[in-house]
Amino acid sequence: MDDLLKAIVLGTIQGLTEFLPISSSAHLRILPDWFGWGDPGAAFTAVIQIGTELAVLIYFRKDIVRIAWAWLRSLVKPELRGHIDARMGWYVIVGSLPIVILGILLKDTIESDFRNLWIIATTLIVMGVVLGMADRFGSTERGQKQLGLRDAALMGGAQAMALIPGVSRSGATISMGRALGFDRETATRFAFLLAIPAVVGAGVFQLGDIPGGDNPYGVGPTIVGTVVSFLVGYAAIAWLLNYVSTKSYTPFVIYRIALGGLTMVLLATGVLSATG
Repeated sequence: MDDLLKAIVLGTIQGLTEFLPISSSAHLRILPDWFGWGDPGAAFTAVIQIGTELAVLIYFRKDIVRIAWAWLRSLVKPELRGHIDARMGWYVIVGSLPIVILGILLKDTIESDFRNLWIIATTLIVMGVVLGMADRFGSTERGQKQLGLRDAALMGGAQAMALIPGVSRSGATISMGRALGFDRETATRFAFLLAIPAVVGAGVFQLGDIPGGDNPYGVGPTIVGTVVSFLVGYAAIAWLLNYVSTKSYTPFVIYRIALGGLTMVLLATGVLSATG
């Protein structure tokens, strides 16, 4: 299949899976192998994620502007520092630090060892169980106004686990949020906001690898894949926020465990290669 068509398919997969707690990076690693395309590489994966994060920026533009403005004003007006929007600015900054620091320190490992399909299949299953337990036993008594610095740091630490494909950035953050007693909508919305600096930063960090190197598709198909991921991702955000307001994460838990189990079977029977 032409690289451009492959990029469109992968962009669609990215847009559909980035915001669901099922790990977009795992799908971009597993499905191309199923199709016989090989590993698209960490650089291609990181850059097309910018498309879905652009969808977040546009979808939450009013929230982002309000939070950023309140945070900036609070720097010079102490009386505003207790406002939820000003505090949210600090929460996003603090929560972003773990994944930024570890992403830089573990760059080589992320691009090689962490992309082993045995690791990805295992994390799909393990983190699926974690998500299911957190959603089943976590209370829903806390909302956005109850979010604190400690909560942001813990959810940021959970998000950093998503450097391992299969964990899921949103899934790990939501799991921690639910374990801390936040309702599904609060945990999900904060996961979206927290992902913006991490994903945009990772994409920009990997831009230098696009004209060759770790990226097998080249500049043109990568741009197309990024645009497709934006369009599909924007629709996925609206759907997920509406879904979690009334329903549990159980279908995603079942899907994660099934995908991880099937991947292990295909690896054990030699249909898939762990290292591509």
